[in-house]
Amino acid sequence: MTDHQELRVATYLSPLLYETYAYITRYLGERLGLVATLRTGETLEELIAGEHNIAFLCGLLYVRLRDKPTSEVELLAAPTLHGERYQGRAIYFSDIVVHQESPYTTFTDLYGSNWAYNEFSSHSGYNLVRYNLYQRGLDPSFFRSALATGSHLQSLQAVHDGRADVTAIDSHVLDVLRLQRPDYVAQFRIIDAFGPSGVPPLVISTRLKPQLRQEIRAALLSMHLDPEAAQHLQAGRIERFIPVADCAYDDIRHMFALVTSK
Repeated sequence: MTDHQELRVATYLSPLLYETYAYITRYLGERLGLVATLRTGETLEELIAGEHNIAFLCGLLYVRLRDKPTSEVELLAAPTLHGERYQGRAIYFSDIVVHQESPYTTFTDLYGSNWAYNEFSSHSGYNLVRYNLYQRGLDPSFFRSALATGSHLQSLQAVHDGRADVTAIDSHVLDVLRLQRPDYVAQFRIIDAFGPSGVPPLVISTRLKPQLRQEIRAALLSMHLDPEAAQHLQAGRIERFIPVADCAYDDIRHMFALVTSK
C-alpha cells in the first residue's frame, strides 16, 4: 500500500477497447486501495506534463515519447493476445482489409486504389504500411488517394461504404470487433498481414514512487490468475500481461526512422 491517493490512467488506443481498459483501471484501484480513473488521452504532452500516471499507448507513440529527452515514463507491461498467431508473445499485426466483394486479392493488386488510414501516429494503420511500401521500392503515390478517418473503426466503415478500397487494421482491434460484431466483420476480407510488431504497451510515470510502480506491475502480471479478471480480459481478447523491455519496440523505432527519412 502507499500514501499516493490517485491513479490517473489514460488510453490512446481504439475506443472499441475502452471498456476493457476501464475494467483494468478499476481492478488496479481495488487491488491497491487507490482512486483510479480512466480518460481518453489526446496528446503526448499530457504524459510529459505528468497529467497521467499510466497510459495504454500505441507502440509508435511509446517510441516517440521514450526518445524525448523530457520523457519521464518507463514500460510497465504489455498484453499477450488470444490466438495462435500471437504465440503467447507481446506482438500484434496490421491486417490489410478490403470489402468481401472487392476484386483485390493481394497487396500488389492495390496499385491505384483508395487507402483509408486512421492517423499518422498509428503504427498499424499508417507507419507499417509506409514501411512495407518502402520495402517494395514504392512510396505513398502507390495509392491513388489517402483518406484520414481518425480511427480504425471509421477506416473500416469507409471501406464498407465504398469511400475507400482498403485499410490497415490493428489485429487486436479486429479480433475484438469480430467477437462483438461477427456479422459486420464477415463483410470484409483480409488479403495480407504485416508484422509482427511489438504490441501496444502500458507505460507508467517514473514520477511515481518505485514501490508503487512495483505494486502496480505485480498486480497486472498476476491479473489473469483472478477468475473474474480473466473473464474481463478475455472479452478484450487479452490473455495476460507480461514484462516487456524497450528493445521489443526497436522494430517500430527502425521502421519509423526509415519512412520519416524519405
